[in-house]
Amino acid sequence: MAQASQINAVELSCPIKVEHDRKRRQFTVRLNGSHDRAVLLYEYIGKKTVDLQHTEVPDAYRGRGIAKHLAKAAMDFVVEEDLKAHLTCWYIQKFVKENPQPQYLERVLH
Repeated sequence: MAQASQINAVELSCPIKVEHDRKRRQFTVRLNGSHDRAVLLYEYIGKKTVDLQHTEVPDAYRGRGIAKHLAKAAMDFVVEEDLKAHLTCWYIQKFVKENPQPQYLERVLH
């Protein structure tokens, strides 16, 4: 049992690394090594417009800010690529509302 507690402590102290797979159109965070993962899915709905569709974090990892890292990575991608974004995913809508940065707001389609 003590060993499991140590693993959880190590997991929590590790920085969250978001990976972007452009081919699969998703942002991912590997959890517990590479076995579990959190994901944010998007699709291009025009040449310069993406639909940020869905964010999912496994139940055991919720409440740790992982979805926030995924949402930030996706919105930063929209800004860096000078895209417009349709926010289908309720969590990304919430993230933008709670982080109303001008560079995000000017790219969100209503």
